[in-house]
Formats: sequence, structure tokens, C-alpha cells
Amino acid sequence: MKSKKWFTTVAASVVALTMLAGCGSNNKENPSSASPSASNSPSPSASASASPSTGAKQFENMELNVAVFQGGYGREYWDTIAEDFMQDYPGTNITITASPKIAELVRPKIVAGNPPDFMYIAGSDNAPILNGLIKDKALLDLTEVFNGPAEEGGAPLKDKILPGVLESRSSSPYGDGKVYLAPYNFGVMGLWYNKTMFDQKGLSVPKTWDEFFALSATAKDNGRALFTYQGLYPGYLEEVIVPSIYSVGGQEALDQFYNLDPEFWKSDTFKQVWGMMERIATEDNALMKGTIALNHTQAQTAFMQGKAMFIPNGTWFEDEMKDAPREEGFQFGFLGAPALTPDKPAMAMTNVEQMVIPAKAKNPELAKEFLKYLYSDKSVKLNAEKSKGVLAVKGAADIAKEYISESTYNVYKAVDSGIVTVNGAFKSVAKGSKYNPSDEVFKPISSIMNKQMTVAEYGDKMYKIYSDIQDELKKNGDQE
Repeated sequence: MKSKKWFTTVAASVVALTMLAGCGSNNKENPSSASPSASNSPSPSASASASPSTGAKQFENMELNVAVFQGGYGREYWDTIAEDFMQDYPGTNITITASPKIAELVRPKIVAGNPPDFMYIAGSDNAPILNGLIKDKALLDLTEVFNGPAEEGGAPLKDKILPGVLESRSSSPYGDGKVYLAPYNFGVMGLWYNKTMFDQKGLSVPKTWDEFFALSATAKDNGRALFTYQGLYPGYLEEVIVPSIYSVGGQEALDQFYNLDPEFWKSDTFKQVWGMMERIATEDNALMKGTIALNHTQAQTAFMQGKAMFIPNGTWFEDEMKDAPREEGFQFGFLGAPALTPDKPAMAMTNVEQMVIPAKAKNPELAKEFLKYLYSDKSVKLNAEKSKGVLAVKGAADIAKEYISESTYNVYKAVDSGIVTVNGAFKSVAKGSKYNPSDEVFKPISSIMNKQMTVAEYGDKMYKIYSDIQDELKKNGDQE
């Protein structure tokens, strides 16, 4: 898709492994399973010709072991694209292992020096395994894959990827311009509302936080609270917090936040943004009763049943909740994140999931060929059909249009109409650190929401944690 605003804040990195990625953190998919696919040649050492479109390539090793996260996007796409690849590359044999807890399955193999050849890792529970591979510099350099042609005689593969993605920390984690993590599906995140209700009542979508809070009385008149969120997983609140940080303090403030600068927690940006969270917690009818004790599906169902006017979520929302009960006539509406002042544009957060090839993969050459194959138009379309996902490539939303809902398509296209996207990734902490920045930042917000902690107390706590992290980095010689 030709986009005017995608990754506007290119210096900020794409959120790589939020707990929201593909609704990975809370997915209730089937247990782990492996799917060995039939090979046209039983010998792993045999050579094979690539498909005519990719030239006559020979692969000394014909076996490819692929491990994928089985989250909100399911696994059908992976099984199908593997079959297609084997047909186009006669003699190859791909074995797919899929699980919501994929990290538990691959960790022993990685430790033993026998990792899968190719991995798609997502979901907060699986994040540490990927972070560990980054810290250990145990991922294969994929720069040549993206600098090379997408197809024989064609333009470089990197030209197909959405602007800013390969340059961000989520793809180039060491800041040296080299790509170690390949982008997969991307999502757009922010606040959602019932479009039917807004249309019937003649309500305007709030463009600022003041307009958001002004709707509290309307919400009460219509028998609902103003806001709810996935209480047991406060990381969902980043979808409004991160854009708000940028709205108030710009790129400088966002860099402070993600680069673990303790001074962020003494800034006016922090006080304004987290002040909104405290306002939601304390104002009458702003936060739906019982929110803090709800998991993601419970909070999302309550919202759809008309118990709250707004909820944060991403573009997978509608498909994930396709069978959930809802109030009559309910339609998904997306507004992104309101601005702090009327002179600022509406914003939305984005995240990109990642695919990697371990440095110790037994078959890196076939793994790289498989990676390239995933970016073909055929694969982009198949991914939309089977998983309802949209790859982080130009034009993907239009390719996927016939397989995703109109409202989801409109969310992706809304960025072209002026919604500014913002994104980021936390700087890596020292190896062996007890701190996980995302958990440290977002989990304590529950204490603000249940009025057990003030914003000032939270800020003091975070200042100390960020300071401790910086001390650890200095001791380890990792300070940038």
C-alpha cells in the first residue's frame, strides 16, 4: 500500500514483541503439534532444482525444520505455504512444529546447539527466547536476503517492505543497519467503539482526550461505562500510552521512554500521559467496574455487549471475537488514540511480528529461500486468506481486502487518510538482568487503576528501576 504516514517516527523502532502481537499473549489455541510433510525425496542430502521462477538452484540439504507460534492467526497458512513451497521446489521436505508455547519446545534445542532452521516467534510468553537470541547474537544476518532480488531479475526484496520497518530496532536490533529479524504480519492498534451506536446517536468520535472524557455522561445515559481494557493484561494500555507520549513530547520523549532514560519519569510528558490513566481510574463512570479482574476475552465481550464505550485493541480484534455475543447491530469502529491537544493529529500504534533464522541452523540456505518465498504476492494473499493477517509489505492490505472484513481493511487504510502511526521497542537490558522493561512499565498500571498507587508513586518506582537498569548496563559494558 502506498502510504503517506507508515512509520512516520522512523527513528523509533517498531514494537516487536508486545503482548498484543497477533493476540499472542492470551491465545487459547490447540496444544503443540508437529506436521511432517511428505517429501518427494527421502534423502536429506539430495540436491533439488528450484522453481523455474527462481532459477535452477541446488540445495545440498533438502530438509527444513520450521517452528511457528500458533496464536490468533492459527497455523493453516504455514501448513499450506509449506506444501506450496515443496511443490515449487521438488525434493524439499518441510516439517512444521506449531504451538502457542513455541518457546518451550525450541529452547532445549537452541541450548543444545540444534535449533530449528526457521522460526516465527510471537506472544509475550515466547518473547524471552527471541530476546535471548538477540543478546547472544545468535541470529543469522539476513541483510543479503533483503538486498537481493525479490524474484529473478526483479527489484530488491527490501523495496517491497513497508518504509521504516527494516531500519527499525525490530529488524535491525544492533543499530548497524544489518537485518536479523524479518517482518511478518503487522497490526494497527488503538481505541475501538461501536460504530452503530455512534451513528444512531449522532455522536462524534473524540479527537482529543478532553473530548473522550466529555463522553462519560453520554456513556452513563446509555447504560455503560466510558472505558474498559483487558485488566489482567495491562500491556494493552500501551496502545494509547505510546501514541500519547509522542503526542505530548514528540520523538525525544519517546526515545527517552524506550531507551530506558530515568529522567523520562520526571518529565512533564510522563505526568500528562499517566495523568490520563489516573483520571480514568478516578472519574465517575470512566472505568467499567470489575475491569482489573478481567482477561482479554471477558473485557472484549463486555465491550461488545455494550457495557463500555471504548476499549484498546488491534486489527485482529474482529476476527478473534467473531463468535462472541454482542449488542444488536454492533459494528467495529476504530479511532486510534486521541491527541492531547486539538492542534495534534489522531495517532495509532503499530507492531510488526518477526521471523528469524538461527545462526546455528543446519540448513540456512534453504531457510533463506523459504523466507523469500513468504513475501511473494501468492503468499501474501494466502496469508490473508488463511490467517486474516496482513504482511508488512507494500500493498498488502489491498491484496488481503477480499479476505478481511471491511472494518479491518478500513483501519489499515485509515493511515493513508491522516492517522499518524507511532511505534517503538525497548532497548535491551543487560544479559542476565532481572528486569523486563515492558513488564516493569505496564504491570504496575493496574495499581493506579485500582487506586492503590498514585502516579507520583509510580513515577518514583519507575525512576529507580530505569536507574538500576542503566547501572547494570554500565557494569556489563553495554551502555550505548
